[in-house]
Amino acid sequence: MSSLTQPPSPTEQRAPALRFPFLDLKAEYAAMKAEIRAAVDNVLESQQFIMGPPVRELEAEIAALVGCRFALGCASGSDALLLALMALGVDSGDEVITSPFTFVATAGSIARLKAKPVFVDIDPETYNLDAKRLESAITSRTRAILPVHLFGLAAEMETILQIARAHHVPVIEDAAQSIGAQCIDSHHQDNNVGNIGEFGCFSFFPSKNLGGAGDGGMITTNNPEYAERVAVLRDHGGRKKYQYDLLGMNSRLDSLQAAILLVKLKHLDAFTKARRKNAERYRKLFGQAGLEEWITLPFEPEGWRHVYNQFVIRIPERDQLRDHLRARGIPTEIYYPSPLHLQPAFAYLGYGQGAFPQAEDASQHVLALPVFPQMTAEQQKIVVDATADFFAGKT
Repeated sequence: MSSLTQPPSPTEQRAPALRFPFLDLKAEYAAMKAEIRAAVDNVLESQQFIMGPPVRELEAEIAALVGCRFALGCASGSDALLLALMALGVDSGDEVITSPFTFVATAGSIARLKAKPVFVDIDPETYNLDAKRLESAITSRTRAILPVHLFGLAAEMETILQIARAHHVPVIEDAAQSIGAQCIDSHHQDNNVGNIGEFGCFSFFPSKNLGGAGDGGMITTNNPEYAERVAVLRDHGGRKKYQYDLLGMNSRLDSLQAAILLVKLKHLDAFTKARRKNAERYRKLFGQAGLEEWITLPFEPEGWRHVYNQFVIRIPERDQLRDHLRARGIPTEIYYPSPLHLQPAFAYLGYGQGAFPQAEDASQHVLALPVFPQMTAEQQKIVVDATADFFAGKT
């Protein structure tokens, strides 16, 4: 889900001003400022702030983009996960399998229902849940499987689905970072994230590829019964005013956010192509600099569509490189500095150091470089040249 921003290190505190941002939301806004203001004005004029026409229009547009029958707006990506679990009836004593290498909301949504997050280690290439380890984690109490499409790359959904179907366990996709991503199955069919499991859960947090001016989320499904249940649960559990059939919550997408997102959605494909172009340029520049011996670049299976919410490299000297780049005025981020099973909030689960070695290793060695759509070739060269300087003399 949403990113964790690390406090500045002593080196960062002494460093010069950044030469460019990690994510340039101001440039994004400037490109569509007039459209966004007009859309906001329309909502203000209508005074329909809760579940107004822009929400229904956005739901239809997202359903079409994902290729599913239903899309339902909600207040955040975190709520999307929670509502999907609630729609499945996940409750106290149930188990839900997920990844320890993700934002806290993924496992937090499980814990909020008094269910138990059961972690499965990650694949070291993709950073997604390792499907080969999944089946051994399934028990008689497993109520759902919740894989994460991390950094913009789809998880290994074909294998996950095969195992899930064999055990009659539904799948919820955490697609918060991966709107527009695709994977290919063994039949060479393209599969859009959010249209593979029983539910897809998206976030419109401002840093996402499709980000609003605050929080927002969306749940996708092809099951009409699930769609109807989510629609009720997100609106206090009522099918009509002052009659409550379920114990729900207040998690409605604001009309203002939907109006802004509708404008941004028009630009999503162009922005995604720009992110992918920037990722390819990074690969070329790192290769030309001879740095592939020292740095592991993001993995992208052939034919898949990685949407690069983050461009994450892996390096043993991660912290030293980060300080070096910051001293050159280059921003970076760490996603995620500690896996969830080692966080105090999940200490009650009883996992210790070494329980999930791949997730623990990744947390110590991954570093996200700026890859925002408006990033220029010159800015990317600055990043790569500064990285090359860090490794000068090591060959």
